Amino acid sequence: MEKKAVIKTGGKQYLVEPGALLTIEKLDGSETMEEGGSISFDEVLMVLDGDEPKVGTPTVEGASVSATFLGNGRNKKVETLKYKSKSNYQKRYGHKQPHSKVRIEAIK
Repeated sequence: MEKKAVIKTGGKQYLVEPGALLTIEKLDGSETMEEGGSISFDEVLMVLDGDEPKVGTPTVEGASVSATFLGNGRNKKVETLKYKSKSNYQKRYGHKQPHSKVRIEAIK
């Protein structure tokens, strides 16, 4: 059975395994990171290795997940419209959420 882990980053939790490509919330300081650089996620909530899962309280001691930074991007635009009938009022809003892409290399 392949090793898996649950990590927490950007206020969300992800189930990861080595070789997985992830689109996560934009990492702090990622503007200065170079593509192909190494990242370490230390907030590991659970590690699945074989039959026995290791569950942290709240994190697993000494566990970390290493990944390769692949770059930043932005999601598709989400548009909303505020409209009031009979008053000739409408307001459009748009938002593109920034994200980072990473490839999981190893679970330690």
